[in-house]
Amino acid sequence: MPFTAVYDACALYPSTLRDLLIRVAQAGLVHAKWTERILDEVFASLSERRPDLDPARLARTRDLMTRALRDSLVIHYEELIPALELPDPDDRHVLAAAIRSRAQLIVTHNLRDFPSESLAAWDVQAVHPDDFVLAQIDLDRDVVYGEITRIADSWRKPPGTIDDVLTRLERDGLVASVAALRG
Repeated sequence: MPFTAVYDACALYPSTLRDLLIRVAQAGLVHAKWTERILDEVFASLSERRPDLDPARLARTRDLMTRALRDSLVIHYEELIPALELPDPDDRHVLAAAIRSRAQLIVTHNLRDFPSESLAAWDVQAVHPDDFVLAQIDLDRDVVYGEITRIADSWRKPPGTIDDVLTRLERDGLVASVAALRG
């Protein structure tokens, strides 16, 4: 049975990484979870940092994410937030979502914001997206490689190659995962 992971906003921000994380969940390797608040952070950040992106397309992407993984949305986690302690109080909602959804992992670039001693009582670990994807490769390399192939096939303008996808993932911080897939 697949484990459950909460995807933090920083892991969902880069489009290619977001696509891969959603696809490995669709493939059944993991139960992916997030909250409306996490999605708000992702899309507010995208709007702020990339004003060239059409707001309607961003709204469509958000809708497609939710429809792609129908059971991904964590609700009723807010009441847990005040009791949680993290270095950055603004990240407590992510841990609350993990607790509520009984997730084993939080996938985040911000490991320092989720120290193991703060997560241990909840049987939750924070992992970098590279370590997370590498674990998925160890679990089923063919599935992960197949999803990367499908991402490349979905790129139309310009047409994508597997190497293009891997290069973007490497830029997104998946250095060890890309090395494992190229090797």
